[in-house]
Amino acid sequence: MSRPRTFDEETVLRSVEQEFWDRGFAATSMSDIMAASGLGKGSLYAAFGDKEAIFDRVYELYCDDATAAVRAALGGPDESAFERLRSHLVRAATRRGSSGVERACLLAKTTAELAARRPSVAERSRRTFEDLAGILAACVAAGQRAGDVDPRLDPVRTGNSLLATLRGLEALGESGVDEQVLVDAADSAIEVLAARR
Repeated sequence: MSRPRTFDEETVLRSVEQEFWDRGFAATSMSDIMAASGLGKGSLYAAFGDKEAIFDRVYELYCDDATAAVRAALGGPDESAFERLRSHLVRAATRRGSSGVERACLLAKTTAELAARRPSVAERSRRTFEDLAGILAACVAAGQRAGDVDPRLDPVRTGNSLLATLRGLEALGESGVDEQVLVDAADSAIEVLAARR
């Protein structure tokens, strides 16, 4: 009879997430995963499977977390929707790590590294991007109901455009583009949304 597990699977996955985020999938070894999780190879394989299976679980959790965080940031009353959108874009333009350079999110890094080779990753990334665009579109529609966002804009198309802007801000930030350039780009994207009084 096998012994019961003495670890929480989600806690292990979250500890391993940092390794994949820092190194990428290919450069993360099972030794790295073992060190981060504190588990031996046998325990990891028994609980999760191989490195690919471990990564899939980590990525699923990360995508769920990312979507929930954006939903929390952009949810709320119609009257403050425009300001929530503004804050969200400015935050993306000004977010920096300890090195002074923004680290791309695991969603962006994984999509770039693995989507072309692993259909399951491409599909999970696509669903996450669609969810994020939908949340942005809902916030745009809320701003329109409040009279702060131009009513002529299509919320779905605008949500997709904002998602592309956010992804661009992230990529430029990671490459070290001056923060003021990013803030100006975020401000420009917001100005396009504003209802003409």
